[in-house]
Amino acid sequence: MQPSLTIPATLDSLSTIAEYVMTATAAAGLDKKAAYGCRLAVDEIATNIIMYGYGQAGYEGVLYLQADIDEQALTISIEDTGLAYNPCETHLPDEDELKLPLEERAIGGLGIYLALHEVDKFFYERVGDKNRNTFIMYRTKSDH
Repeated sequence: MQPSLTIPATLDSLSTIAEYVMTATAAAGLDKKAAYGCRLAVDEIATNIIMYGYGQAGYEGVLYLQADIDEQALTISIEDTGLAYNPCETHLPDEDELKLPLEERAIGGLGIYLALHEVDKFFYERVGDKNRNTFIMYRTKSDH
């Protein structure tokens, strides 16, 4: 598995990002449900970076992904130089809002809600002119 991936910040790159994440989750030995959740989370955040951090801002750039595996967890980080944006500060739907019919829900936040709830831990930080989104999936040891 390649430890890092640098790719243009375009929607065409999403399939390559998904392949990278699935390779990392397989190397970490994550089960199918955890692997899918990790891929979904990374895809959602990467899509938002491409669409809003670069696209709507009129910027072009790259995404830098890094996957690290240790005994406890798989950690995937995405760095970009798009507009500063902390997904943790987005208004996320609460339990009551999620029960509403689609046509009655506020627009926005659902993808980030799903992303943040699919991983064991999520961190955002702004380092200089870079956004860093970090996803952590714990590796479970099965004795049976």
